Amino acid sequence: MNASPQQDPRHAQLRRMKALATGLLLLMLAGFVLSHLMGQHGIWAWVAAFCEAAAVGAMADWFAVVALFRRPLGLPIPHTAILPRGKDRLADGLAVFVRDQFLAPDALMSKLQVFDPATRLGHWLAQPEQARRLADMARGWALQALDLLDEKAVRRAILRFVVTRLRGWNAAGTAGEVLGLLTADGRHHVLLDEALERIARWLDDERIKARASMLIVRYARREWPKLVGTVDWIKPIEEIGDSLAERLARAALEELQQVLGDRQHPLRQDYEQAVARYIERLREDPALAERIEGIKQRVIDHPAVQTYVQGLWDQIHQALREDLSRTDSRLSAHLENSLVSLGQSLERDPALRAALNEHMLSAAEKLTTRLRSGVTEHIAQTVKGWDERHLVEQLELGVGRDLQYIRFNGTLVGGLIGLLLHAGSVWLGR
Repeated sequence: MNASPQQDPRHAQLRRMKALATGLLLLMLAGFVLSHLMGQHGIWAWVAAFCEAAAVGAMADWFAVVALFRRPLGLPIPHTAILPRGKDRLADGLAVFVRDQFLAPDALMSKLQVFDPATRLGHWLAQPEQARRLADMARGWALQALDLLDEKAVRRAILRFVVTRLRGWNAAGTAGEVLGLLTADGRHHVLLDEALERIARWLDDERIKARASMLIVRYARREWPKLVGTVDWIKPIEEIGDSLAERLARAALEELQQVLGDRQHPLRQDYEQAVARYIERLREDPALAERIEGIKQRVIDHPAVQTYVQGLWDQIHQALREDLSRTDSRLSAHLENSLVSLGQSLERDPALRAALNEHMLSAAEKLTTRLRSGVTEHIAQTVKGWDERHLVEQLELGVGRDLQYIRFNGTLVGGLIGLLLHAGSVWLGR
């Protein structure tokens, strides 16, 4: 905020300097009048010569200084009030000066190359306290960003993003591609082997055998009650069931062992063909793709899925806030370690520094090129938009005090020239 005239000390300093310069002019005029009254003889002739020339010099320099800022005595004298009348020209000149002297790409690039920003950045980041300070700043910014986010808008955005991506997802085609990758190099046979081994362990379980025997006995008693009753006289049906279950399990295990040991077993061939046909259908069968697409759309539209997706932000937000609120934040620590590692890498790797410097110099050159015209136009328009009275006041406060010394010097130099001229006239008159 600009200081008021009463607060800005430059106003008082300028008034004091103007008063001194004006007082010196009045003193010279008084000396000139006094010398004429005293008859201009002897010493008074020299006083008259000095005061007359000094007064002329003082008034000429007063006129020159005042003419920079305003019209002297308000008179419409040509080539006065130079600064306010040439404000537009001054604005354009100032803008061009700044553009050519401060925003010249070659000058900026040469300074940046000497500065070597990558090396300086590496030294700075390699210091743990600097990386920690930067990570803490980032943690504070992240917490503020979380507070500024519109919860409802974020939920809607996440839901819209997820649903849009899911609706555009070709589920059948993706499933076909995934299965194609899984079946490459016979990987799907690993899955079959695991399934067969699990079945074998299941069949070899005594509890499973006992349950199978119980089912056999139950079925036999229901379907052939008379035959079972007759057999019971010879041998209990339960023993027969146990024996039959054991034989069935053994036969199944033998068959499974054959399948596991023989890569060309018919069961494996059937499995191979079934998988290949299904992958082909996923890729080419419109009816199957449509059914899978329908299942996908029903899942997407299910209220539970919608609620879950909308609730993702609550979980993410809570997790982020809990972590960032702690001084030992894991995210902050990870960022700090990453920054230190980056700094150390920049210190050790000349190629990395060179690449980063080249990237920064290229970005700075592009930015400077884009900014030159914008900054130039901004400076010119800003100066042109200033009020003339305000412009004159600020310029006069800035340099007006020093300009008063021109009036002092003009007074003294004019007086000395007057003495020299008087001395010349006296010498010539002899």
